[in-house]
Amino acid sequence: MPHPPHPHKQRTGLNRLWHATAYSIAGLRAGWREKAFRQELCLAALMLPLAFWLGSGWAETAVLSGAVVLVLITELLNSGIEAAIDRIGPELHELSKRAKDLGSAAVLLSLLLCGAVWAAALYQRFTHG
Repeated sequence: MPHPPHPHKQRTGLNRLWHATAYSIAGLRAGWREKAFRQELCLAALMLPLAFWLGSGWAETAVLSGAVVLVLITELLNSGIEAAIDRIGPELHELSKRAKDLGSAAVLLSLLLCGAVWAAALYQRFTHG
């Protein structure tokens, strides 16, 4: 016998949008409980306004801002992976370690990308005026 559809999947229109927004806010609150996300969000609060000063047009500003936001997105996804793995159980397992390591590597790559984009923009700003 097929399972009945999940009640959340039956929502449409503004009702669906309202609930989806509430879930997203709950996710941001959960992210705030993660130390790494708090640190990155505090840096983003400084860097996003600076992107408007540093960028020499809308495209540069968008790339600088996007690199910062990408770090936040990646950190939230990594925290989600870690929470799901921890939900499965506390015992050590090779696949659990691999999943967590892959999530961590994604965060590292996003941080390196952000650092490289900002370093290039700062170099351009202060050496080519």
